[in-house]
Amino acid sequence: MTAVLELDSVGHTYRGSAAPVVEDVSLKVDAGHSLALVGESGAGKTTLLRLLLGLAGPGTGTVRFDGDPLRLGDREQMRRFRSAVQCVFQDPYASLDPRQRVSRIVAEPLRSLGVATGAAAHAKVAEALEQVGLPADAASRYPHEFSGGQRQRIAIARATVCDPRVLLADEPVSALDVTTRVKVVDLLGELKRERGLTIVMVSHDLSVVAALCERTAVLERGRVVEQGETRDVLGSPEHPYTRRLLDSVPRLPV
Repeated sequence: MTAVLELDSVGHTYRGSAAPVVEDVSLKVDAGHSLALVGESGAGKTTLLRLLLGLAGPGTGTVRFDGDPLRLGDREQMRRFRSAVQCVFQDPYASLDPRQRVSRIVAEPLRSLGVATGAAAHAKVAEALEQVGLPADAASRYPHEFSGGQRQRIAIARATVCDPRVLLADEPVSALDVTTRVKVVDLLGELKRERGLTIVMVSHDLSVVAALCERTAVLERGRVVEQGETRDVLGSPEHPYTRRLLDSVPRLPV
């Protein structure tokens, strides 16, 4: 199976920090599959997502895209990478420019990557909004006119409008209420099936992980301590840290 993204013995230390934030991490993200990165705050999940997004380079090891080392200074490779890999951020209130209409927000990747302009861009924006379940008039409105769940759908439309192969999601439903959370997770699942999307998701919510991701990697203090099929990692955890994470999930009294 082809790995579209791969981390090979990757480590990263932020400037001014004595200790690495992530260390000796190796992960493969297979095309058309979904991977969850889970762990407590400070475990290194968001740093790994930044490395997979090409927003930072590793201090040690290699990040690969389609089998080739990701070279942040290679403009041609990075243009192909940006067209193929898009991101949905945690907070839909903060990730959308309140001064711009939804049509311009969703079309931003098309403009910046030179994918489409004019009527072609307008058609792709309309299609993207329809696929995430927003009404036809959404394009002419502003973000403040929508609910939190609808704003995250706008963010997903923006991330998918240029037909990426990979969607990286940083806690995409944590800012939403429980009912809306379920609907957005269902939407991501539909997009994955219909478009053959590869998804990498950071999440604290293990129920979301179980619903959406086929594989799970568990991080503790910047290292992967367990990884495998989600049903195995969550159903029969082998590492004590994974068991502690599962034990910390609130349960209704029997």
